[in-house]
Amino acid sequence: MRTLRRLRWLSGVLLWALALAAQASVLVLVPGYLEGGDSWRDTGVAAGLSRAGWADGGHLRSGPQGVRVSGARARAMRTFYTVDLPAEAPLLVQAGFLKAYLDAVRQHHPDERLLLAGHSAGGVVARLTMVQHPDIGVSSLITLASPHLGTQSAEVGSLAGQSPLAMLAPMLGGDTLNRSQALYQDLARERPNSLLYWLNRQPHPSADYISIVRRDDSLLGLGDLVVPAGSQDMRNVPALRGRARSLQVSGGHGLEQADGALLARLLASLELEHAQENTADARSH
Repeated sequence: MRTLRRLRWLSGVLLWALALAAQASVLVLVPGYLEGGDSWRDTGVAAGLSRAGWADGGHLRSGPQGVRVSGARARAMRTFYTVDLPAEAPLLVQAGFLKAYLDAVRQHHPDERLLLAGHSAGGVVARLTMVQHPDIGVSSLITLASPHLGTQSAEVGSLAGQSPLAMLAPMLGGDTLNRSQALYQDLARERPNSLLYWLNRQPHPSADYISIVRRDDSLLGLGDLVVPAGSQDMRNVPALRGRARSLQVSGGHGLEQADGALLARLLASLELEHAQENTADARSH
């Protein structure tokens, strides 16, 4: 009897070890509006991930010869990459660039769990790419302060582009206002026939969907002044009701150093969940 119990214990340990071994993961960090991939590094988010055991795989850029990697090229059981997107371009254009990056990542990490984390508009770009290309096989999407239901801030930018300010913007060094007009329309509060309205009602592939929401909890009622908390929450996306999860934190709209440790904890929690699922599957077979 004692031998039988020992064998069962050893079998359980082996199954757990096998499940953990299968958790090799690659994370792609998607920047927001007027950000580049370096925003994850400059704010200390990438450093926080590195301290938690994630290897810096480098920075992906798109050029005439395809996708290239620059910077640190470490590889480990957990690897992250940053990317650059044409941040002033419409969402569909940005999603095309992200798809090319993910294809390149898949070539180097064909059997690993593919995870996405997107800040602000980058979270919407990541979700749009997943819906358009479910065959990529993204396992988890974490968004930070992303306007999933749109934001009035984009509408203000759109109105400014239709005012005399648009003619003065280039002379004042603000010509990004004119270049971003199509993007502002994409990120306006969802309405019938808009891209966000369409996206939020499309079938979404099976994945973990987690929103990091900047709540309004200061004495002055301040928090994220760019995107309302309700719009950041993927639980409010019609196609994801009952499927998405949310975590509310304090802070403004921009990336913060603390986001690195927060992302690392969320990713570790997801890894544990998947390990437990793999263990259960292994036992059932």
